[in-house]
Amino acid sequence: MASSTLLTARPGDSRFKTVLWTCLGLTTLFVVITSEAFLFIDYPLYHAYRLQVIADRDLIIPHALCGVIALFSGPLQFSAPLRQRQLKFHRVLGRAYVISVFIGAVTGIALAAGRANLPGTSVQAAAWIVCTVAAVVTARNRQIAAHRKWMVRSYAVTFTFVASRVLNPWPRYWRHVGDTFTAVGLIAFTLASLLVVELGFRWRDRHPARA
Repeated sequence: MASSTLLTARPGDSRFKTVLWTCLGLTTLFVVITSEAFLFIDYPLYHAYRLQVIADRDLIIPHALCGVIALFSGPLQFSAPLRQRQLKFHRVLGRAYVISVFIGAVTGIALAAGRANLPGTSVQAAAWIVCTVAAVVTARNRQIAAHRKWMVRSYAVTFTFVASRVLNPWPRYWRHVGDTFTAVGLIAFTLASLLVVELGFRWRDRHPARA
């Protein structure tokens, strides 16, 4: 039953996807402007962080690049028309996503080594790798419905890199970035994203007519 409902197009799917990707896109744009673009103008609130980014540039560059590839390949990977018409491209992009996840996870842990946010980054990276590996294994075993679910979980973890930065412009929140609060926050964001996905799966399977 679960497999058939995942593989069958539903009336509300297109509308839901449009709203979802629009919200994710606007959130990403907000974070890019308020958390990343401000680094180039030496925004006073981010001055110390800017110096840290410059010092860590050898790891930051591959980490950020791979994160961007994983983040923006998501909408293309989940596009049913593109997947049906360009299956080879879908597979190539999927490999690029997997490679980006592994490099992004490893460099993320390396960046957090010796810092207070290491536990949170480690949990985030572990969840990212586990979900992605499960997606690869299920794809190779031709378990398409399971593969799609694991890819959704993987991308949910991918988006925590954006979601966890939404509150950065708030000075009271920013003052705690980098301490133990960050580790707890990353773990909470990761677990919350996976929980939301699981609740979505359960609702979809139990209410196929309303999904």
